[in-house]
Amino acid sequence: MTKPITIALTKGRIEKDTVKLFEKAGFDMSFMSNKGRNLMFESPDRSFRFLLVKAPDVTTYVRHGVADIGVVGKDVLIEHPTGYLEMLDLNFGLCKFSVASIPSYNPNDHKRKRIATKYPTVARQHFNQKGEDVEIISIQGSVEITPVLGLADAIVDIVETGNTLVANGLEVFEDICRISTRMIVNKAALKNNPAIISFIQKIETIVGNQEEDFK
Repeated sequence: MTKPITIALTKGRIEKDTVKLFEKAGFDMSFMSNKGRNLMFESPDRSFRFLLVKAPDVTTYVRHGVADIGVVGKDVLIEHPTGYLEMLDLNFGLCKFSVASIPSYNPNDHKRKRIATKYPTVARQHFNQKGEDVEIISIQGSVEITPVLGLADAIVDIVETGNTLVANGLEVFEDICRISTRMIVNKAALKNNPAIISFIQKIETIVGNQEEDFK
């Protein structure tokens, strides 16, 4: 019996956009319509098995071969860069990494800055490239209040609409890079399972067609 292709992704927007993408590629995704509290789903024809996991754990499942494929934001891949192959930019979940702070922040001030972020690798790489020595403060919750309270001079965070920043009295001073949802694959699975190559090629065609629609 053919082993299903196991795909790890996060519950919520990425899951919904992934289901839509697979439907466009001709796959019956009706089995994902009534999820309840379940975290694993298998298609009736056993072609696919989906695992709903936390975003940072997508790379872990793929790295260890529990999942053949992962669908996750580029922000996660920057923080967890090894143990998989990045195959496709799926062009949804679009946002960006930005440096933001209160209006009085001076990005050209040469003093050693304190930067609050959930993404220390992104922040450190960005300021290193600028030749700036900064202190990275790791924050797991909402970082927007840290410049207001004086804990940090600025933040590095994901920005989509910017509404949360404005609501907390912050503004964007610098954009770092574009973020979108990516498809990654386990190296051994790609090598040993031709069905995975065929599947990725099919998804690539749909993604390419979507890009043409926006031109």
